[in-house]
Amino acid sequence: MQSTTTTASTRLAGLLRSISGVVKGKEDVIQLALTTLLARGHLLIEDVPGVGKTTLAQALARSFDCSFQRIQFTSDMLPSDVIGVSVFNPATQGFEFKPGPIFANIIVADEINRTTPKTQSALLEAMNESQITVDNHTHPLPKPFLVLATQNPIEHHGTYPLPESQLDRFLMRIRMGYPSRASEKEIIRNNSGAAPVDKISALMDAADVIAMQDTVSHVRVEESLLDYALEIVERTRQTEQLSLGVSPRGAVMLHRAAQARAFLEGRDYCLPDDFKRLVVPVFAHRVVVSSRYVSTQKKSEQAETILREIMETTRVPL
Repeated sequence: MQSTTTTASTRLAGLLRSISGVVKGKEDVIQLALTTLLARGHLLIEDVPGVGKTTLAQALARSFDCSFQRIQFTSDMLPSDVIGVSVFNPATQGFEFKPGPIFANIIVADEINRTTPKTQSALLEAMNESQITVDNHTHPLPKPFLVLATQNPIEHHGTYPLPESQLDRFLMRIRMGYPSRASEKEIIRNNSGAAPVDKISALMDAADVIAMQDTVSHVRVEESLLDYALEIVERTRQTEQLSLGVSPRGAVMLHRAAQARAFLEGRDYCLPDDFKRLVVPVFAHRVVVSSRYVSTQKKSEQAETILREIMETTRVPL
């Protein structure tokens, strides 16, 4: 397995370099996006407009030779605009299902919190079970299946905050952040002509992704590391600073993400650092800060601060 992991790691490194040529100065963010893909998860990218959320999502989608759809969410969208609709066919005297844009390997759900909760909920079954049910008929989605959603901070006007049940479906929530001055200068120069994302060519196909996802599930995780992860999970449920701790699904997602990160690093075994680096992006959107915890920070930043404090006081296995 080690040789397979090393070979795949080399190919993934080339993929990372390709995307880094478009998304400047954000190698750590790109690594988290690839980790999400390898862990069979979905990614939520939250930040202010114009920092490259959609560019990252499109660059990752174009790096694979598989079907890709971009959905621009707006306040007037309906669930049928996402999953599809049954249409009456006079020739057959019956209804035929017309698939919506959700039937693709990689979905870029742009500004997902611009649409209403009713339309947001159309993604719940797809993200959790990789299938869609319409008129009592279940339609499987293609594999691999990845939702890359972007959202503006909930403090912005015209946004509908995602409910906890939907946030829990995302393996990670990450932020892009503003680029460094040097990176921003490169961005300005590269955007003088054609869009840089158009220059990305596919380096892998769907079969490659599925094979790597299967290998990731066999990455070894010691019992002590599972105990370490569960200790952090348990403390999120016990602290008075949080009114809602991490769910069992969250614990499972951390385990899968740690395996994927180890695979991305070219290892067939996990290290404590694999868990430590992923606790915040995997857990922060799954917890709710207690109303009694007063702070000048935004709620999302408060959650991250609390999780870091829990990690600092939890013994790391040797």
